[in-house]
Amino acid sequence: MSTPENTTTNGRRSFYLYTRYERFWHWFQALLIMLLLLTGFEVHGSISLLGFERAVTVHNFLGLTWLIAFAFFVFWVFTTGEWKQYVPTTKMMFEVMAYYGYGIFAGQPHPCPKRPDAKHNPLQRMTYLSLAAVLLPFQMVTGLLYYLYNSWAEMGITGLSLEVVAVAHLIGAFAILLFLIVHVYMTTTGHTLFAHIKAMFTGVEEVEHASEVADWEKKTPA
Repeated sequence: MSTPENTTTNGRRSFYLYTRYERFWHWFQALLIMLLLLTGFEVHGSISLLGFERAVTVHNFLGLTWLIAFAFFVFWVFTTGEWKQYVPTTKMMFEVMAYYGYGIFAGQPHPCPKRPDAKHNPLQRMTYLSLAAVLLPFQMVTGLLYYLYNSWAEMGITGLSLEVVAVAHLIGAFAILLFLIVHVYMTTTGHTLFAHIKAMFTGVEEVEHASEVADWEKKTPA
């Protein structure tokens, strides 16, 4: 079944790009990450909101919830074929980086407009793949090791320092916080200030160009 497409009054084309589950997962994960950061920094002693013991309890609960939710997301990605949206490519990478570094401020059009079968440009693909396949699993594994510290001996884990795990988990938290800040900024780079944010509520995204397969995605003949 084809994706619904409409031409808006301003000449842009609107597509239904984000499914209900995709939007639910996006906002649910965003909420979990923000709460995990807050409670995590309190456990670290950087802020004081709930009290240490309550912050630890809430942080552990949120972490386990995130782990289970992430497992469902991975299942969804592979059973729906959405994994194709995250296949990395270097084609048009320089053009996209140049656009965000200069072209966007000069009013130039985006070199890789979104389409139903290409929701993410090359830079986004690389970023989201690194996030989902490296950073988030790293944070979950270090957090789980932290949580199960008293069971390390029973699990046969030796030669690993709790301090190393704690520092690694903290570094991962700052990396996620940095991504979150950049991500929030990037949501403001649509044709209006809140266009991308609106799309993650409605599922509908407006693009400026036609929907044909772009040259950067065409397979190179063997």
